[in-house]
Amino acid sequence: MNREKIRRENNTSTVKQFVLLGFCDLPNLQGFLSGVFSIIYIVILIGNSLIIIITSFDPALKKPMYFFLANFSSLEICYVSVTVPRILVSISIQDRSISLLHCDTQTCFFLILAATESLLLAVMSYDRYVAICNPLHCLLVMHPRKCIHLAAGSWLGGMPVQIGQSCKIFSLHFRNSNQIDHFFCDIPPILKLACGDTFINELFVYAVATLFAVIPSMLILASYSKIISTILRLPTATGRAKAFSTCSSHLLVVVLFYGSVSISYLWPKSTHSAITDKLLSLFYTILTPMFNPMIYSLRNKQMIAALRKLLLKTL
Repeated sequence: MNREKIRRENNTSTVKQFVLLGFCDLPNLQGFLSGVFSIIYIVILIGNSLIIIITSFDPALKKPMYFFLANFSSLEICYVSVTVPRILVSISIQDRSISLLHCDTQTCFFLILAATESLLLAVMSYDRYVAICNPLHCLLVMHPRKCIHLAAGSWLGGMPVQIGQSCKIFSLHFRNSNQIDHFFCDIPPILKLACGDTFINELFVYAVATLFAVIPSMLILASYSKIISTILRLPTATGRAKAFSTCSSHLLVVVLFYGSVSISYLWPKSTHSAITDKLLSLFYTILTPMFNPMIYSLRNKQMIAALRKLLLKTL
């Protein structure tokens, strides 16, 4: 009788903590993975911090483009700090459990920062549109106060919606299993563990993804169609090359970010497995933030000159 009562209680109880499986299917590579993630995290911190320092102290970089780039680098540091430290701790102490509250918090911050990145990329494309298509009015349109407002809107714009989404997801009941086949608390693998009908939640995920991924990407596409049209009408090849070089780095980052995010959140889940989800998530949560400083600095002569000046001062 007591056993039957305990079994009934277990079946109706809600999960209080999850287990992030992560890369536990690679037991012989745990030390190697820990080293790789540690190096990547350090590279991301150093690379993005250098961009923030250079754009803050070099007078030649006191332009809207570099103001938004400093914001973007700050965002990347926050973005990876939501996931990578947790991965390193899980590997080092071999404890993959995470409480429901901590999982909810990680998801919430991750969603907010992902929305911020999407909005900030759209703002940066608008800045490039103004600089290339309306260069004579650039200082009037992109004045410091407007830049601050656009940056603040990018940071704060996704907060209400994403907080609501994470609360809605974690108000579900999780009774069947507590094992998340992922390396951080992301929406798709969490919804797989929920019992009952999750159709409304999945519909809300698509709606939010449309709001913060599809619409900004369409605005970016519209901006770059105007930019490319303007560049092609420039009279000299040198002018076209110079104009394109100022926006090619941003365009590359846009393709990397939106490409992987769209596959993860907008494609039907039946088309890819848990391994595919992990690889895509690794790409846009860790690898892209690592490449971004290299993309922006190595393709920008002003950034290279400012970096050299900084290194000469410190040596």
